[in-house]
Amino acid sequence: MAWRLFFQATLLIAVLNLLSRVLGLGREIAIAHQFGATLATDAYLVALTIPSLLFMVFAQALATVVVPVFTEYKTRGETREAWQISLNVANLLVVVLAAVAALGILAAPVLVRLMAPGFEPAATELAVDLTRILFPLLVFSGLATLFSGFLNANNIFGIPAFSGAVNNLVIIVGALTLGSLYGIHGLAYGTVLGMVAAGLVQVPSLYRAGFRFRPGFDWRHPGVRKVFNLMLPITVGIAISQLYVLIDRVLASFLAEGSIAALNFGNRLIQLPIGLFVLALSTAVFPTLTTWAAEGKRSEVLETLARALRIVVLTTVPAGVGLIVLRQPVVQLLFERGAFDERATAMTAVALLFYSVGLVGLAANILLTRGFYAFQDTRTPVKLLAVNVTVNLVLSLALMGPLQHGGLALASSLAALVNTVLLVRYLERLLPGLWQPAAWLRFGGGVLVASGLMALAVHTADTALAGLVPPGSAGLALRVTGAVTVGVTVYTVSALLLRLEEIGILLRAFGWLGGQLLNNITRHGR
Repeated sequence: MAWRLFFQATLLIAVLNLLSRVLGLGREIAIAHQFGATLATDAYLVALTIPSLLFMVFAQALATVVVPVFTEYKTRGETREAWQISLNVANLLVVVLAAVAALGILAAPVLVRLMAPGFEPAATELAVDLTRILFPLLVFSGLATLFSGFLNANNIFGIPAFSGAVNNLVIIVGALTLGSLYGIHGLAYGTVLGMVAAGLVQVPSLYRAGFRFRPGFDWRHPGVRKVFNLMLPITVGIAISQLYVLIDRVLASFLAEGSIAALNFGNRLIQLPIGLFVLALSTAVFPTLTTWAAEGKRSEVLETLARALRIVVLTTVPAGVGLIVLRQPVVQLLFERGAFDERATAMTAVALLFYSVGLVGLAANILLTRGFYAFQDTRTPVKLLAVNVTVNLVLSLALMGPLQHGGLALASSLAALVNTVLLVRYLERLLPGLWQPAAWLRFGGGVLVASGLMALAVHTADTALAGLVPPGSAGLALRVTGAVTVGVTVYTVSALLLRLEEIGILLRAFGWLGGQLLNNITRHGR
């Protein structure tokens, strides 16, 4: 019964995430069309990195700890106190982020020189202008993320997932309208407006759930103190994790023009399967994990987390393999138009190739970290990330020479896989039995065999279709769609023949979704 409920929530979030991710691709396509992999795009991405990094550090840390603390109070029947904590945290967040944004605007020249020391003067000047436009994004993105945390803590998942679609839609409109009128500066203004919209769309649901806006905050409330005590190590951990981005941006600023943009576009594609399913699953499971952890039900936490982890491996390994095989036509289909030329396609395909190697690690790490947070252990992931950033930096310096920007992508992937191994090892101390070598080797071997058969089928189908379809976007769409369809079919059949239990869970979940849709259609037809 629990897994049925998890998958109902997961599929709801996944459907809405699909809309958001499709629009997210549309956003990247619009940016690529308008500006390509050029100096202007590099400057915009550097300017966006700085407020985004601070947002990840402060807002996401708060949103993460709010869920288990809110759940703890609600489980004890203290719902009113839970909302009081949420109000205090939200008001404090606005004050802190507004102050940080003001300082960031003043310090923009210094920040850009630190972020992109390899930039030419013209690129540096442009990045400074864009940084000053984008820094207010910090306040709005912080509130939007915190609102999502409050709603998720109340098992409301649809609106938070939908807010991402609203954000991307506004940015697309901004890129095509303001971008046409004011160039890359117009895109920056549209990016800020997108996050404003993502926050506002959640306010009605937040109000219905019980949240009420009032000024002021109470530092002495024990729940508030607990939130910030838990938040401190997460803040450090997220800051360390964002060093991956900083390392890539700083080192890529010394490489060929468009390297930062190519890494960004490649990373956006690799985030698609993560955002579509893995984030949906971890978001749906997390409140229940925190409740069971608070109630001391470790066996239920272990069973649920282990099953979720196998499902993540089952879905992301073939996704990574498929992106490796189809990297060139996928990038061509999505981005090669307007200012995005063949050179940009080749650079982005290289980044996508090496990012795909670490896709399973990136996805698994999200779920494993949530396992620690469910037990309010926010320190262990931080320690492991500190080790991992060092690994990433060493690998980046070693690989960027022979592989250029591809070396930076490969370093990130290998570091993510190292982090997965460390997270599993230390999480097993909280949940003995999470790592069962024989069972995981059998399961992992089956996934690799099925993925290998899929890769062969996808390559064969892609080669055949390349000679049959007409040139242009329509032909590319047919080629990619046909190859993906063949790949999904071969992988599913192979997984069933290899008796991978989790493929049956997924198929039953999708069958349930299809039944629900059919029932709705039948009901409306009457």
